[in-house]
Amino acid sequence: MAENTQELVFEMLTSGDEGRVCKDIPDSACKEEAGNFFTHVTSLSTSKISDGLIDPKLVLSWLLTTIGAPTWLIGLLVPVREAGALLPQLFTAAALRELPQRKWAWAAGSAVQGLAAASMGLAAFFLDGAAAGYVILIALAVLALARSVCSVTYKDVLGKTVSKSRRGTATGTASTVGAAAVLVYGGLLTVGWIDRMSLVIGGLLLAGGLWMTGAALFTTLKEEPGSTEGGGNPIKSFRDNFQLLAEDKQLRRFILTRGLLISTALAPPFMVALGTDTEEASQMFGGLGLLVIASAGAGLLSSYVWGRLADRSSRKVLILTAAAATLALLATLGLNAAGLLQDIWALPLVLFVLMIAYQGVRLGRSTHLVDMASQDNRAAYTALSNTIIGTLLIFGGGFSVVAHMAGETVVIGLLALMSALAIPVAFGLEEVQDS
Repeated sequence: MAENTQELVFEMLTSGDEGRVCKDIPDSACKEEAGNFFTHVTSLSTSKISDGLIDPKLVLSWLLTTIGAPTWLIGLLVPVREAGALLPQLFTAAALRELPQRKWAWAAGSAVQGLAAASMGLAAFFLDGAAAGYVILIALAVLALARSVCSVTYKDVLGKTVSKSRRGTATGTASTVGAAAVLVYGGLLTVGWIDRMSLVIGGLLLAGGLWMTGAALFTTLKEEPGSTEGGGNPIKSFRDNFQLLAEDKQLRRFILTRGLLISTALAPPFMVALGTDTEEASQMFGGLGLLVIASAGAGLLSSYVWGRLADRSSRKVLILTAAAATLALLATLGLNAAGLLQDIWALPLVLFVLMIAYQGVRLGRSTHLVDMASQDNRAAYTALSNTIIGTLLIFGGGFSVVAHMAGETVVIGLLALMSALAIPVAFGLEEVQDS
């Protein structure tokens, strides 16, 4: 009975004109696809919820400020999180390829993330000041390294267990579930029914438990052993992976598109800073809860839709999201020039639109990469792409210097230009779902 219900819900979520056809996974994997689909959704949902509960840009920054950690430690949160999660992947992909079943690597990485998140909560409870800040930053670095293992293996496992045309739906559904849960969390932070520090510490501990639960669930995937070629010396792998850039024009174009669209990740802090430059506006929009709600609300409303659209054309999703981000950033500049950005409706509106675009970028580029690659090169493509983008995100910290010297409007204008340039670049991508 449960199996029939699972099949029915699976068909409802993934129904399309082509029916239940497995395009690029073997028959043995096709028979297990419904169960694997829901294992992906549940495991990834625990990760998405946990990401929102510890969000370094919002939650951890507020936490370190409140417990009196040094300002320079707070400034390291986002770079450590981004660099630690992306940069190691080019060197670790070769070793991870030696595993015929990579679900075990993802599960181990998820479990370590859980331990790291729980350590942050315990540090905030028992310590304060610089001591708490050091422990939380170290735990975040460990979490980021563990996340890099999950990132480099996940797309490969997804590509082996869920067929093309349904992968975006799986990740989009998980993003929607995660956003709904984080939206509730943001509401609790906003209304103040529970002491905010207790709620944040509780959220960190809950994130730890959820990551470990996701690890246990992921081990139940029915994953066929895959190719192990390409493992070995990480330095040789580094050179070989970069050789892919010379050999694959579409990979170069995809990475360029993704690189330009980091504007959607970098822009929110500058938009909020520009829209809260008065004391009244800061009190209205600067609260932790409202920022969490804006981000989670956009994910809740758009993730499943973006996932379904990505299964039809991830190329068009990237084009649409680039256009939406450009409009949101230009609208921010226009509202600021007109003196309206501090109005109660203005900043939430443009920030919400940008976060919808950000969700589309994440789902569109993830689905495009999985579908453009084959089982033999998917892990290498993922590692190379993530390493390059991680490097770009670190250099993106230079926008803070630009903002200090020239103001937030100049930074937002530059990010709008990046988003606009992504549109013609994305037009040149192939329709990988049709191939």
